[in-house]
Amino acid sequence: MTFYSFAKFIVSVVLKPLYRIKVVGSENIPKEGSVLICSNHIDNLDPPVVGITSPRTVHFMAKEEIFHVPILKTILPKLHAFPVKRGMSDREALRKALKVLKEGHVLGLFPEGTRSKTGELGKGLAGAGFFALRSEATVVPCAVIGPYKKFQPLKVVYGKPIDFTQHRLEKISAEEATLVVMDSIKELIEKNR
Repeated sequence: MTFYSFAKFIVSVVLKPLYRIKVVGSENIPKEGSVLICSNHIDNLDPPVVGITSPRTVHFMAKEEIFHVPILKTILPKLHAFPVKRGMSDREALRKALKVLKEGHVLGLFPEGTRSKTGELGKGLAGAGFFALRSEATVVPCAVIGPYKKFQPLKVVYGKPIDFTQHRLEKISAEEATLVVMDSIKELIEKNR
């Protein structure tokens, strides 16, 4: 058993009963090939929750600051997380993310770039659109529908893949591509609340 599988098992045992997590649409994540999961961000627990509800291993971009926390800097790389400097163009993180997708893995992103203070969907940053356009990845929208309250149901909904073929041909901007992604997430939230 890999460290990732072990950690996923332990976190599932704790979080699934605590938040009565219900998963909808996990079959929308292709069993193989590169996938870009784009989710809304309402809580610090979103990455582990998306990680345990996805049938495949998810590589997450995480804010650089948490890699300075002694125990986390050892554990996070084993969980396939890698740092990104927020508020600036981090070429190293962009390269790493594209490599993850090129190698046929799953990249998990929170396009808003930070947690929503209100629980409402915020504005998406261009990064999600950049990866959707620059890779051949299947783009899967995801909605975490809370709030996180002990023993209250929490829903994680994976939507149908967004077809980016035409958008790639039309060479739309990263910002426009992110809007396409955010609209899909918004629709999932509204339909599944």
